[in-house]
Amino acid sequence: MINLLINYKDMKRYMTMVFVLAFFGYSYASSQNAKQFVKVGQQFFENGMNDDAIKQFSAAINIEPDMDKAYVARAKVYERVKDYESAMNDYNKLCIFNTKEEEYFFKSAEMSFFLEDYKQCLTTVEKALQLSSNYSNALELKFNALFASEDYAEALEASKKALRYKENEVNYYNYGRINEKMELWDEALIAYNKAIKKNSNFLEVYVVLADLYRRELDLTKAMGTISKSLQISKNYIPAYRVRSAIYADQLNYSKAIDDVSTILLLDPNATEMFFLRGKYYQGFAQHMNAVNDFSKTISLDNTHAEAYFNRAYSNEQIQRFDDAIKDYLRLAEIVEDDEKAIEMLTEAEERLFELNRETNKPELVLSTPEEKADRVLHIPRKENIIPIVGIAMDESGIKTIKVNDLITPFTKKENGYEFLTSINVTGLESLKVEIEDVYDNTEILVYEILRTEVEKPIVKIIAPYASDNNVIYIDTNDPMIYVEGVISDESLISSIYIDGVVASYVPSDLNPNFQAMISVKNKNEFTIKATDGFGNISDTKFTLNRESVALQEDNPMGKTWVVFIENSNYQSFASLEGPTKDILLMKTALANYSIHNFIHKKDMSKQELEKFFAIELRDLLRSNRVNSLLVWYAGHGKFVNETGYWVPVDAKRDDEFTYFNINALKASMQSYPTNVNHTLVITDACESGPSFYQAMRSGLQERNCNDLATVRLKSSQVFSSAGYELAVDNSQFTRTFANSLANNADACIPIESIVQKVTDAVVNSNQQKPLFGKIAGLEDENGTFFFIAK
Repeated sequence: MINLLINYKDMKRYMTMVFVLAFFGYSYASSQNAKQFVKVGQQFFENGMNDDAIKQFSAAINIEPDMDKAYVARAKVYERVKDYESAMNDYNKLCIFNTKEEEYFFKSAEMSFFLEDYKQCLTTVEKALQLSSNYSNALELKFNALFASEDYAEALEASKKALRYKENEVNYYNYGRINEKMELWDEALIAYNKAIKKNSNFLEVYVVLADLYRRELDLTKAMGTISKSLQISKNYIPAYRVRSAIYADQLNYSKAIDDVSTILLLDPNATEMFFLRGKYYQGFAQHMNAVNDFSKTISLDNTHAEAYFNRAYSNEQIQRFDDAIKDYLRLAEIVEDDEKAIEMLTEAEERLFELNRETNKPELVLSTPEEKADRVLHIPRKENIIPIVGIAMDESGIKTIKVNDLITPFTKKENGYEFLTSINVTGLESLKVEIEDVYDNTEILVYEILRTEVEKPIVKIIAPYASDNNVIYIDTNDPMIYVEGVISDESLISSIYIDGVVASYVPSDLNPNFQAMISVKNKNEFTIKATDGFGNISDTKFTLNRESVALQEDNPMGKTWVVFIENSNYQSFASLEGPTKDILLMKTALANYSIHNFIHKKDMSKQELEKFFAIELRDLLRSNRVNSLLVWYAGHGKFVNETGYWVPVDAKRDDEFTYFNINALKASMQSYPTNVNHTLVITDACESGPSFYQAMRSGLQERNCNDLATVRLKSSQVFSSAGYELAVDNSQFTRTFANSLANNADACIPIESIVQKVTDAVVNSNQQKPLFGKIAGLEDENGTFFFIAK
């Protein structure tokens, strides 16, 4: 019978709406009257048909965009369906149409509050209060927004202002809330009691007042107050929640559990009550029931940290240690960075520590020095301070690692606990490593020290020239080539093979030179195998580059090498970007010219510069029979006491001794082999100075490609900037030099032509004229340096 009545009512509502729609359809077809849309929309609203109501009110607004009634009606629907943003937009439009209507500003502010945009809420509610300063709803909303945004000082002032306008139960309630939040307990108690005097049925006040009494440990007043609220309403859930807490404080856990169970009967969706009841079960020592409630909580929220923590504790109490460990580990994964969570995690880690206690000793793998035999370490005889690197492994964790009784730091890695230290092994015959885990299980390992040499020999080719990446540039198509090099090793070398061919060397020499004639016919690479007296073997592969063969045949300047010195990353001087760009620019420009080999040295110290020019480059020029040499320096320079210096990367400011004197470069070049016919030094850093530079007596001599016969005449030339020292990052000097090469259409270009173009460009830039001349003290037969195009 009841179902029939319900169906009858639903049918009646449906028929009513059909009639309304039919009537509205007729009206719309005839006049499209906005009021009709509003009327139908209100019918939909009253019957709970929210979407249809919104459509009708929107249709009315489309016809009359300034129709207040339609906006208000639509906003109410949006508010009902909790689309607060759309509701706020409608109230905002009403505020535009009705700037003196405080109600619309209040409603817009209220929507902002529901959206938790408290800043916007406060801005808008102030406009409502400007229109009506004693607008009680607006005053209350302002307080709530300040309270929610935790601006408690302003919230206190707002609550006082509201009370000045009207001493009602709500304003006393809010005044109590803010005083309680600011821990002004007496003021809060007075305010709550005044709120009850104003309205003895104000349930919320009974709850907060009882809870405040409870926290003040006045459990008698707390129980009396909360009982009054339940007399007013037997189904008021917050009252049961507070009474359960009062029972728990009285250790009356059975009644506390009953109250929480009542809450769950009244509201099955109050899922947090499962957790609270679990806590009460714990207090009542009914841990199995507690586990069940915590499990229910976790099933509803698998990131509930407190549920995991408390379930683990209850599992411990009923001897379910494996389950407790799982919960503690899960807690460590999900815990958030707040004080309570950290406190829980700390306690969980302590409990987990005891649950995991074991008695197994740690294990050790020593990686440096390598363990050659059972507890035997091979250490080079010349090394006294050696690194000790190893991995300690333990199922629980490592507490301390000691190497020769010294505590050593360690880092946790995926495969164990890595430790690194260094010790002085002078006079030691053994090494002791002691490892202790977090449960004080200790392993002590003693290794015998055997002093030896374990490094692989290092192979370097002198002739033919080999680059840093082991590319050898050969300038002949002969099937056999002569190979010369040097082996570096701490010990004597026992054998040297080049693709199976025995190389010639003196076995008694340390770091010996070696020579051999090898076949390179149909080969693109060869390997040098060197073995030292301790059996350490190095296999070094070299790749053959035959591009120089064609260049050698077409270049009247002979084998031509270019050496770039790029100093950018200084220790005491400003670091530079320019040298890198300049050398890249020059390499690009020279790519179209017959250059057999580029040597590119970066960030050289003074010692490295001296050694390179005095020994290494000299030997390379001799072994590879180089005919023409261009040295280009890019970096800072100094000109002190009529002397030019290149600034090494380790140079110190205002310390002339730490600079590289380019007269030392000249001294090195004087020892270069006689097959070097042409030498050109270019520096964009500073003047070279009179002891290095010798001006041309007859001025700049004009040269051209018809003078190629002069390549048989030796030349030693220098081209340097003048008038400044420290390098710049945008060099006119280098840019013009490179452009001169790049834009040359002839078969060659002499250095004099480039010097003229660079000089003109630099002078036109209001810089001092660069200097070009001969290198004083080096042999010069009035030849010159030609750049020969490919």
